Amino acid sequence: MTFILRKTGLAGLATLGASVLVLTGCASAPSDSGSDSAKSDFLPCMVSDDGGYDDHSFNESGLNGLEAAAKAIGSKEKHVQSSSEDDYAPNIDQLLNQGCNLIVTVGFKLSAATVSAAKANSDVEFAIIDDGLDNEGAKDKDGKDTGDGKVDVENGKPILFDTAQAAFLGGYAAASYSKTGVVGTFGGIPIPPVTIFMDGFVDGVKYYNEQKNKDVKVVGWDKDSQNGVFTGGFAAGVEAKTAAQGLLDQNADVLMPVGGPIYQSAAEAIRDKGGDIAMIGVDADVYLSDPSVKDLLLTSVQKGIDKGVEDVVKAAADKKFDNTPYVGTLKNGGVGLAPFHDFSSKVDSGLQGELDSIKEKIISGDIKVTSKASPK
Repeated sequence: MTFILRKTGLAGLATLGASVLVLTGCASAPSDSGSDSAKSDFLPCMVSDDGGYDDHSFNESGLNGLEAAAKAIGSKEKHVQSSSEDDYAPNIDQLLNQGCNLIVTVGFKLSAATVSAAKANSDVEFAIIDDGLDNEGAKDKDGKDTGDGKVDVENGKPILFDTAQAAFLGGYAAASYSKTGVVGTFGGIPIPPVTIFMDGFVDGVKYYNEQKNKDVKVVGWDKDSQNGVFTGGFAAGVEAKTAAQGLLDQNADVLMPVGGPIYQSAAEAIRDKGGDIAMIGVDADVYLSDPSVKDLLLTSVQKGIDKGVEDVVKAAADKKFDNTPYVGTLKNGGVGLAPFHDFSSKVDSGLQGELDSIKEKIISGDIKVTSKASPK
C-alpha cells in the first residue's frame, strides 16, 4: 500500500501496541496496581485509545504517569485498554462502575465519549490527553476545528502540550546533523497532536538555515499548505515503511516519524537503506523506552505525558482539581528534547550550547514558535 498525501483535518491521536488481559469481547478487563495497604481511598483510573499500553510511547507514558501518581498518593489505580473505538464509552462505564474518582482518557479520539460521561456524572472528575474539550471537538465540513478554546464541561480537564516548541529544537538538531542537506518527517494521521510536531520541526530547520546561511530541505511536510506524508494509521507495517522509504529515496538522512510505533518501520527502512542515517523519536525518550532502535536515535522530541498525568492526578487527590487546561511547555518541563546519547560524539561540538540558547529564547519569547495545532 502506498503512503497517503493529504491535507490535514482534526481528529485524535492514537498509537499502537498491546498489553493487559482482554475479555471475550472487544473491551478489556480493568487492571490495577498499588499497595494493599493504600493510604488514600482516592481512585484514579485510565482508558487507553485503541493503540494500547505497550506502545513505548503515548499510552504507555500516560499509564506511567498514572502509576507514579498512585504510588505518590498511596492509592491504587485502575486502567483499562481499548481494542477499538467502540470500546471507549463501555470502558469509561466500566471504570465508573468501579467507583473511580478521576478518569483520565488517552487521546483526542476519546473526546466525545469523555464529554458525554462527564456531563452524565458530575460527581466524577475527568481529564483527557490531547483534547481541549472545547465544544466537544466540533468540526466544520472540512474537518477544521471550530472549538472556541473554552472547556465544555466543568468536571473535565484537558492535558495539552505545546510540542512545537520541543520539535523546533529537534528540527534544528536534524539540520545541523544532516550531511545530505535533506531531512524528513512523516506522520500517522494528519491530526493536531501529530502535525504540531511536524510544524515545529520544519520551523527549527528553517531557523537553522537562517542562522547558518544554509539550505537544508525538509521532505514529507509543508507547513504552509499543511500537506504531507501520512501512513493512514499508527500501526507499524508496510504503510509506515513505505512512507519512510519514500523520504529516504529523496536523500533524507534524518527522519522524524510521528505517531507511536510507526517509528519501528522507519527503523527497518533505515537499516535496509544502510549508510549514516539517523532517526528522531517522539513522545518518550525512545532511546530508553525501546533500546532495539537506540543505535539509530539522534534524539527524541519528548512530550511529558507522564508528568502531565501525574500532576493532574495528584492535584485531584489533594482536592485541587479544576478544569483549567494543563499545558506542557519548555518552561514548565512538559516538553523537551532528549539527550543525544550515543550520538553525542557525532554531532557538532557546539550544537548543545546552541540548543540551550535557543530553548531560553523560546521560553523568553524572543523566538516565537507557532503552529495551527498549538493549544489555544
